[in-house]
Parts: sequence; C-alpha cells; structure tokens
Amino acid sequence: MSVESEFLNFSAEKLTQLLKRIETCVDRLTPEQLWTRGSDHENAVGNLMLHLAGNVRQWILAGVGGAPDHRDRDREFAARTGAGAQELKAELRSAVEEAVALIRALPPQRLCETIRPQGYEGTVLAAIYHVVEHFAGHAFQIMFATKLLTGADLGFYATSTARRPIAKKFPRPCGAAFSGRSRLFSRLLRRRAEAQRQARLPHVQKWTTETLKMV
Repeated sequence: MSVESEFLNFSAEKLTQLLKRIETCVDRLTPEQLWTRGSDHENAVGNLMLHLAGNVRQWILAGVGGAPDHRDRDREFAARTGAGAQELKAELRSAVEEAVALIRALPPQRLCETIRPQGYEGTVLAAIYHVVEHFAGHAFQIMFATKLLTGADLGFYATSTARRPIAKKFPRPCGAAFSGRSRLFSRLLRRRAEAQRQARLPHVQKWTTETLKMV
C-alpha cells in the first residue's frame, strides 16, 4: 500500500471511529445536558455537533468534492437549544459517512491539488488533515463534557489488565530495508563514539602524566 492510500484509509477510519464515540457520549446525555453550557463563551455538545457537521461538509464535500457550500457557521454556535439527540446524530452521521466515502474513493494524485475551502488556500491533503484534526479536537471536548456531566466511565480505553487487549507490535517498516538501515545506523553510532574517544585520548594521557608528576 502506498503512503497516499494509507493516509486516505487512516483518515476515513479515524473519522468513523470518532463519530461512534461521539454517538456513545450523546446517548448518555439528557436533552438538557445536550445543550448545557457553563457560560456564553463555552459551547454545548449540541453546538459542537452542529459545528462538526458544518466543517466536514464545507471542507470535504464542498472543498474536495465540489458540492455546493451552504454552510451557516454562525448558526452552529448561536443555537442555545434545538434538535434532539437523534436528529443531531443523524445530521453528523450523514456528513461523516458522505465524507468517508469520498475520501476512500479519492484518487491519490489529487492530494497535491490546490483547493480553497472556507477561503483558505491549500492542498487536498491539507484539507483532509485539517478536518480529521479538527474533528478529533472537538470529539475529545464532547467526551470530556460527557464525563463532567455524567461522571461515567465511557469505556473507550481499557483501564485494567483483564480488559486490556494484548498489545500488538507495530510492523517493522520496509522489512529487510529497514533492518539494513538499522544496522548501518548502529555502525555509524559506534564509529562516532570511537572517534570521540580517540579525540579525548591525548587529553586523558596528558592529565594522567601531569597527575603522576604531582604524586
């Protein structure tokens, strides 16, 4: 698999994973908690879900996919109440699923293409990277808010030995090529250490001789 294909697949999988975790959080919240905010400078979980759906549609579906951009970003943060959990989940899932399908089908050669989502100029790769990063940031805000509001363990990460899956080692990249580079790097380090030792040797000998004269 090429690096480009790996990037696209990982981006799609990460968006899908985070969407499921957001849905798990929302299912634990009451309608009041869904729109609770501590102050006017904070955002409720409902606002964040509207915001994520808007961002995904504007940057991926419109920016990368060429769909019409009808986003009203101010509305996402202005809402103080509104849609219930099921409606919010449906809106966000629809946006993510469409984006994931587009990302998975994207020809790798388009990654370096220049686009202008939301008035920002950059590559398709940068747009996808931004969306995944942005989605993750707000997803963790939703997780944190859910823990504060419910005091519940969301169960996303095992905390006991019994629940923790057996760790898998990362595959060694590039197989034999990586092993060869590793041995070469080790030899270079040994040569450098030997060179440093040789450079210090005259100073050590001089110090030893002068010290013996003083004894």
